[in-house]
Amino acid sequence: MDILGLSTSPSSGGAYALILSEVEGNRRLPIIIGTFEAQAIALELESIKPPRPMTHDLLKNMILSFDSTVKEIYINNLSEGTFFAQILYDQNGENYELDARPSDAIALAIRFGAPIHVDSRVLDEAGIISEESSSETEEGDRPEPETGSQKEMTRLEKLESELQTAIETENYEKAAKIRDQIQKMKS
Repeated sequence: MDILGLSTSPSSGGAYALILSEVEGNRRLPIIIGTFEAQAIALELESIKPPRPMTHDLLKNMILSFDSTVKEIYINNLSEGTFFAQILYDQNGENYELDARPSDAIALAIRFGAPIHVDSRVLDEAGIISEESSSETEEGDRPEPETGSQKEMTRLEKLESELQTAIETENYEKAAKIRDQIQKMKS
């Protein structure tokens, strides 16, 4: 996964949505994170070095001082709306795993240039499909516009349409909420 960006909404109460995007695919994964973690990620992505080390810079320096390095991070579970992650690291040729919040794990991954992986079950459950290829559709493949005589969309179809609009406008927090509503309706 790549980091697509960070977004916020006035209704989020200071929280941010960290958006991960499949490297070879069209799914995106929004993860709600706190302001401090968003700042730590944003500063590193923008290569801005604060005058004093931030917490994740301190952690990186400590990890390096123990002859260790972060190899990858793995978002491995989603339970009751909460994501879980592991930091996979190497110390003197031995591999270890450490449980962490995804935001902290990602902040470290960026600092080490380590890849970010997401369990396929987590991505299936919480991922949002982005249809960036709509401009690639050929003229003959486009559906005819609906007329007033055609039947009204079902609630599920309306939610799926709203979901697509939220993704296209990059309102990932709203998209995550709509995705959850759709999953409740389907189950």
